[in-house]
Amino acid sequence: MEHSVFGLDEQNANLSSKIVVSLEKISEVFRVLLWEQAKTFGLSPIQIQILIFIQTHASQFNKVSYLAKEFNLTKATISDAVRVLEQKELINKLRNEADSRSFSIALTPKGIEVSKQVALFSNSLKTKIEGFSLEKQSDLWGSLFSILTDFQNQGVLSLERMCLNCKFHSTDDATGHYCEFLKKSLAQNELRIDCAEHEIIQ
Repeated sequence: MEHSVFGLDEQNANLSSKIVVSLEKISEVFRVLLWEQAKTFGLSPIQIQILIFIQTHASQFNKVSYLAKEFNLTKATISDAVRVLEQKELINKLRNEADSRSFSIALTPKGIEVSKQVALFSNSLKTKIEGFSLEKQSDLWGSLFSILTDFQNQGVLSLERMCLNCKFHSTDDATGHYCEFLKKSLAQNELRIDCAEHEIIQ
């Protein structure tokens, strides 16, 4: 019989259960930091996430349908958030000349300034991790990458811009990974889950 990882006896007897609960607590840290930033700027957490995504990604990704998939939300929820951001003059909708129903989203000058500020919400967590040795950071990244990859393969998580599903990725005898775009072998800590040069395997 399986036991819940949240049971105290299970946690005390099982290290993997402790790790799972710790990851849940880390997700809580993100929620708290994001909500604090949201209240400061009068935005909702998803509105902040949309601003950050638009700031850091190419225009072809900045569409309602893609954002819905990225954040595992309905198109209606994303559309509502986009509508509010437009009302606050933080974004503009750029219509597709070939299809008037289709549009991409771009930041206004005001939106650029706000997005730069709200994107700093997780820096306190980054500071904690930077306190680890490079070896510990590499080990942690390797473990997290493996977990994320498994959930990507199961369809639980959408990581469409990661190395392992990119046409430029191949195997390498030295490290196990090679990037045809960069023309180099990739060590474990060089693998990416969000790459600007990513091209999906056809």
